[in-house]
Amino acid sequence: MKKYCLTCMAAVAALTAAAAEPQAAEKTDSLHVAALSPEEAAAVDSIAALRLRLAPKQIESIFDTNDVVVLDTLDSGNDAVQVVLYSNNTWKYVRNREVAKDSTIFEKYWDTKTLFPYKEVDMSSMPQSVVIDLIDSLTGYHCPYQGSVHPRGKYGPRRRRQHQGVDLPLKTGDPVYATFCGRVRISEYNKGGYGNLVIIRHDNGLETYYGHLSERMVEPNQWVEAGQIIGLGGSTGRSTGPHLHFETRYYGQSFDPERLIDFKNGILSRETFLLKKSFFSIYSNAGQDFDDEIANEEQDKKEAAEKAAMKYHRIKSGDTLGAIARRYGTTVNNICRMNNIKSTTVLRIGRSLRVR
Repeated sequence: MKKYCLTCMAAVAALTAAAAEPQAAEKTDSLHVAALSPEEAAAVDSIAALRLRLAPKQIESIFDTNDVVVLDTLDSGNDAVQVVLYSNNTWKYVRNREVAKDSTIFEKYWDTKTLFPYKEVDMSSMPQSVVIDLIDSLTGYHCPYQGSVHPRGKYGPRRRRQHQGVDLPLKTGDPVYATFCGRVRISEYNKGGYGNLVIIRHDNGLETYYGHLSERMVEPNQWVEAGQIIGLGGSTGRSTGPHLHFETRYYGQSFDPERLIDFKNGILSRETFLLKKSFFSIYSNAGQDFDDEIANEEQDKKEAAEKAAMKYHRIKSGDTLGAIARRYGTTVNNICRMNNIKSTTVLRIGRSLRVR
């Protein structure tokens, strides 16, 4: 696979050089191809054909992609992973969004009009803690807006209202970014105080809220990437000045975003987050129970060990959910629940399923 990718990179280099001189390109295309091996020439033909079918698309993400255009997407041999070739002669592995989009996380409790669609969820049945993978080598992160949280805009009780997010001062018109990749559930003006609001649901079950925007730049059901501009900062709704009101929620329950993000430095605090049920208390913000977290370190280690004991099965040709369940002494329902899939979901060869 690596050899093929490197070959394609060489082909991309040739194609990019040709594209830099439009008037001469028609005369010299054959020379470029002739100078390559047959394998490289085939790659050039493939990419050239792709560019005829699809207009180059400017991309925005956590990567340094200024003025970079996606030239081609290649199969990696794993349905969940693709290789993307860029016009600056680089390539990256990325998760296949079509696989991610197939998750039932974007179907259950999906409502593009109702702010909180989780009324049927019984939170008493939720485990005391949930392990949430925020990013990995194939998924990105981007700070929604870098800057210090306003001292009076932290998560917790504020005056007679409960402030369920953080406030980040900005200037009207400053870009606001998608924190992680996901699908837009809400993009509308909210009369309840948020003003122009965008809500994005991510494939790990989290939702992020972006309020008081002066302009929304995405639509409901639209897929967005980490680092994509989703709106512009403003002061719409219940606001006394330009700022971004940012929330993190899990099944509608808010918790302190500063548990995940160091907003001052714009960095993610951790790649894997242990979301505890106690964090949902409005009085449980990032600083108040830090000592308790240290005291409970042994419990955290135990929970981390339980996560390490999780077992996964890589799907092969001929596999069925029933056969996989019998092999690992579990049930189809358990496998579906752990992987957010349905019993009718098509199994993709190469995808990993959690079985314990």
